[in-house]
Amino acid sequence: MDIPDNLKYSNEHEWLAVNGKTAKVGITAYAAEQIGDIVFVDLPAVGTRVEAGKSFGVIEAVKSVSELFAPVSGRVTAANDGVGKSPEIVAAEPYGGGWLIEIELSNPSEIDALKDAAGYRDMIAGL
Repeated sequence: MDIPDNLKYSNEHEWLAVNGKTAKVGITAYAAEQIGDIVFVDLPAVGTRVEAGKSFGVIEAVKSVSELFAPVSGRVTAANDGVGKSPEIVAAEPYGGGWLIEIELSNPSEIDALKDAAGYRDMIAGL
């Protein structure tokens, strides 16, 4: 299973790619595999404030609905319109075209609470 070393990971299976004062967020390949065939993604509007550990959207599969949780706090600066038109891309390219939102970080120290790739691998190995 693909778990890129350059990302940070939450306990709720979201990934974070930090680039200066902003970060892209998506779900991990593990989460996408567990969810199944994704049919709908509901993301917040640009400008929405998100809080670490709180829900920011919903992802629906054929047989389930799951909340999406922000790994860090900040303001949404971009939402991936592509996943609204083709939600299956979230599972097909979880670390590429399937990203969900971009956040302007309000508290960069929250990144320290996230797992590195080795920590995330250990977590899912225990599931």
